[in-house]
Amino acid sequence: MKDKFYKRILTIQDISCVGQCSLTVALPILSACGLETAVLPSAVLSTHTAGFNGYTFRDLTEDIPDIAEHWRSEGISFDSVYTGYLGSSKQIEYVKGIISSLMREGGISIVDPAMADNGKLYPAFDSEYVRNMKSLAFSADVIVPNITEACMLADYEYLEKYDEPYIRKLLEKLSELGASKIVLTGVGFKEGKTGVAVMEDGVYSYYEHERIADGCHGTGDVYASAFVGALLSGKNIYDSASLAADYTVLCIRNTSGDSSHWYGVKFEPELSYLIARCRQ
Repeated sequence: MKDKFYKRILTIQDISCVGQCSLTVALPILSACGLETAVLPSAVLSTHTAGFNGYTFRDLTEDIPDIAEHWRSEGISFDSVYTGYLGSSKQIEYVKGIISSLMREGGISIVDPAMADNGKLYPAFDSEYVRNMKSLAFSADVIVPNITEACMLADYEYLEKYDEPYIRKLLEKLSELGASKIVLTGVGFKEGKTGVAVMEDGVYSYYEHERIADGCHGTGDVYASAFVGALLSGKNIYDSASLAADYTVLCIRNTSGDSSHWYGVKFEPELSYLIARCRQ
């Protein structure tokens, strides 16, 4: 009998060959969750861009249409499409076409609108990119933004200090604009705590967890990939969001204090935890 939870997912984002982020995180995590994982690299970098010098970069934008057309000619389709960092507005348009033509009926699209943090856009992006990301995000089944990204999508004032009514209003604004399922990351109301706020079809919930002072590169990708893996394993939105948070905290704790491992988070040794939780 065919396993109803054995699904084929396509993840579209860049690949930093060294650095434990983007596709080098998404592929092993999604596979560990029991998903047949196909990849479409939007760019190839020798390392990620935070802390490394002289990295190489190759833009693969012009390869995307040919790859997608080959898949169409072979009758290849996907149960889910999960997007991470996309390098340009042109790539966003290509991705929208892939979702509409290659995702199976009843499939789930998940968008991590990786474009900003700490109140600012990433240097490569501008207002045009934000407009295009809005069209992708608000057509997706689930979005996984941080607070900065959520504010930009909603045209909502970004505040460094906020309270729960502010977060609820932000989520309501996103819902009004078309986002029916939202997992908002990095939401903390107490000292030493952070968490995720979830809005699903107008229903708000919050999961609080420990905040570890030592941050690590790539934790957003770890979180989003674990969330997607749990969701497609059959868990609901809230349980997937909380499981991914627990897993990410475990990985950060596993890395904290190792100054030689500044460039990423040691997520691989904790994959057995993620696998076990997904099977519960």
